[in-house]
Amino acid sequence: MSDCTFCKIVAGRLPSHRVLEDEHALAFLDIRPASPGHTLVVPRVHARDVWEISEFSHGKVADMVHRVAALLKTAVAPDGVNVKHNAGEAAGQDVLHYHVHVVPRWHGDGLRLTWNSSPASARELEKVLERVAAVR
Repeated sequence: MSDCTFCKIVAGRLPSHRVLEDEHALAFLDIRPASPGHTLVVPRVHARDVWEISEFSHGKVADMVHRVAALLKTAVAPDGVNVKHNAGEAAGQDVLHYHVHVVPRWHGDGLRLTWNSSPASARELEKVLERVAAVR
């Protein structure tokens, strides 16, 4: 897509700090990092989000996420890592090209990517499962 920022990065029309790439995916450092080493992994083929990306491309991105996480483990020695995708504006997606955040984490870093929620009742879970089963 001609107006997509990540498509322009993939095509080399916008600068990026490339971490790793292959014929299917590209990993580059986030310009607004949540932590040192925060890397984005994108498919070379445009897809808006997890609902639009093909299973094949999703698998190739997942392969690269795995390789990037291993590189970052050695390079920046984090205590942990978050792997995150936001689908849609309601979930916080701000660039509408499928991308996965690989965010190195350290104890006490103060970064909040989790939520606190109450446990669901068995009945609430059953209701959701019934809705999923109805469309499977």
